Amino acid sequence: MDTTLRDGEQTSGVSFSASEKLTIAKLLLEELKVNRIEIASARVSEGEFQAVKNVTHWAKENGYIDQVEVLTFVDKGVSINWMIEAGAKVQNLLTKGSLNHLTYQLKKTPNQHFTEISETISLATEKGIKTNVYLEDWSNGMRNSKDYVFEFLAFLVTQNVERIMLPDTLGVLTPSESYNFVKEIKDKYPDLHFDFHAHNDYDLGVSNAMSALNAGADGLHLTINGMGERAGNAPMASTVAVINDFMPHVTIDVNEKFLYTVSKLVENFSGIMIPANKPVIGANVFTQTAGIHADGDNKKNLYFSDLMPERFGRTRKYALGKASGKANIQKNLQELGLQLKEEDLKKVTQRIIELGDKKEVVTKEDLPYIISDVLDSYSYQENVKVNSYVLTHSKGLKPSTTISISIKGETFEENSQGDGQFDAFMNALRKIYKSKKLALPDLVDYAVRIPPGSHSDALCETIITWKSAEKEFKTRGLDSDQTVSAIKATEKMLNIITN
Repeated sequence: MDTTLRDGEQTSGVSFSASEKLTIAKLLLEELKVNRIEIASARVSEGEFQAVKNVTHWAKENGYIDQVEVLTFVDKGVSINWMIEAGAKVQNLLTKGSLNHLTYQLKKTPNQHFTEISETISLATEKGIKTNVYLEDWSNGMRNSKDYVFEFLAFLVTQNVERIMLPDTLGVLTPSESYNFVKEIKDKYPDLHFDFHAHNDYDLGVSNAMSALNAGADGLHLTINGMGERAGNAPMASTVAVINDFMPHVTIDVNEKFLYTVSKLVENFSGIMIPANKPVIGANVFTQTAGIHADGDNKKNLYFSDLMPERFGRTRKYALGKASGKANIQKNLQELGLQLKEEDLKKVTQRIIELGDKKEVVTKEDLPYIISDVLDSYSYQENVKVNSYVLTHSKGLKPSTTISISIKGETFEENSQGDGQFDAFMNALRKIYKSKKLALPDLVDYAVRIPPGSHSDALCETIITWKSAEKEFKTRGLDSDQTVSAIKATEKMLNIITN
């Protein structure tokens, strides 16, 4: 059962709109193929009521109404009436699974609690509502008041209940406890259906779910992206991958290929970003960064495992950065349909390593720009070098630049102001060239672009068109900073006119 729309929505700061809930519900049942979805808590708000009505209306028309569930309370039928008006047919009744909760929160005896539960289940049955029962704080109940838990289960056997749901409400169980507690219950009640509901406070949600299944649990409650209160619930994607790869005795219907798509949609709707290293669905989990890994993949997929990205509708990537080797670059070139000579490949590799020191990841889309920049750089002899510069920009003051350049081994320093930082750089450069009685070409066009699909940290290519008395020509500069990329384009111009 997926409980993203109920327990997952209890993530701090998250509230799905009615249309978002309906969209997610459709994807979960029709595309991801989960067996059941828990979509709301009864009595929360008018907006929640309308959202549930939308989902139940769609579910009834499409044959899913018995797979849509709502969390309800022991409240003398108020929740049941809410459900009926909302069109829901299955209640997940919240009850107390530990004596501690019963005594100090409800201040009732077990018999009082059981009597009220029985009345609620009978009313639901009369109204055509199916009942599943949550034993809230069941994990602590097994630790500290096991006799009460088994007294409760003996009572539930006498009731019209479809499933009994065992939540680790505070996420405190260890895998061995999860196994032992579930096995003890299944050994005593082998014919009852028990769901295990793991929270992730110690990052043990997936391990506990795995242990519960090995102990005989009949169902699991999971959420997309592990959403939920505090550290969240056991995540759908990781748990599904673990079951499919390590638990052949367990059969599930979830469509792995749709996990990433649903995860990204929930990320967008919730505003809760998926960590880049989140297993299965994180941005980086199918990206090889080290060059040795790409080399191994070229030589018989040495760094592959059963966790193949294609299973989840994804592709393997080879990062470009300071840890890249030629193998990483060759993998990306293959995807782009490009080939380089060995000598040029070494130059491009070196340039990517240099850029990686300033920019964490160089993207595949950056690669043609880097190739163009590097191969262009080696088309002339370097007689002019921009050694260093200081660029300043202050509110209320004109931008200024101080530069140091070497022309055929002779070093010059100058400073100037301008309408912008690059204009100030050019003014300082003109002063130097004027003192040397050297002419500079006119700047006739200035274009900036970034690779398609790049973000704010993208490499920036500046293309400047220059015109001298003899000819018109272009130079390119590449850097993660726009002004610096223009300076690099200018440095190429200076070498062209000096050669």
